[in-house]
Amino acid sequence: MQTNNSPLLRQIDQSGVPLLLARLIVGCVFVYMGALKVADPFEFLKAIRQFQMMPETPGLLLNSTAIVLPWLEIFAGVALVLGVFIRGAAAMLIVMLCVFTPAILIRALSIQATAGTPFFDIKFDCGCGGGPVIIWKKLLENFGLIVLAFVAFVSRSRRFTLDLWLSRRVAHSGYCHLCGYAAPRPVAGLCERCATPPAIPAGLSAN
Repeated sequence: MQTNNSPLLRQIDQSGVPLLLARLIVGCVFVYMGALKVADPFEFLKAIRQFQMMPETPGLLLNSTAIVLPWLEIFAGVALVLGVFIRGAAAMLIVMLCVFTPAILIRALSIQATAGTPFFDIKFDCGCGGGPVIIWKKLLENFGLIVLAFVAFVSRSRRFTLDLWLSRRVAHSGYCHLCGYAAPRPVAGLCERCATPPAIPAGLSAN
């Protein structure tokens, strides 16, 4: 967004608001869900086993997944909330969501086919840490989280992030030290827009 004629989506992204909202919503959700799983790892282990996504043997693989995965969710969520390692954290959560969301859908469709339960009435513990949930609502929630995590992944802004504060201490940063937007060729740490003085209106002269 170098001029007022920049595309609208770029102007919105440069404000930093979409990234801030995406970071806080996705980050807080995953910190909360990860904490619930850490508090009761055996329930999470049983939920993973029900999806039959991993072999039962060796048991170390299944047990390690039940222990490590919640902590990865917490670390990625904290990173998003603080605004550090944003792209890496968002990518990690997108991968998790894109693995477990289809698995939840497949299990729901299997229950519908075998038990004859209407799809919108299907409810079970999907392993997210909150106990049994209505599955169609959970699928919508996961889809929303994927969209928000993707927003965090593609955003070129670093306003309202710890990343921006840290980048101001680095001489060669990829983000403008003033507005926090991506700056491929920064001038003294500033993007082209922030480094360019405002034009003097015609008919006026500097004192």
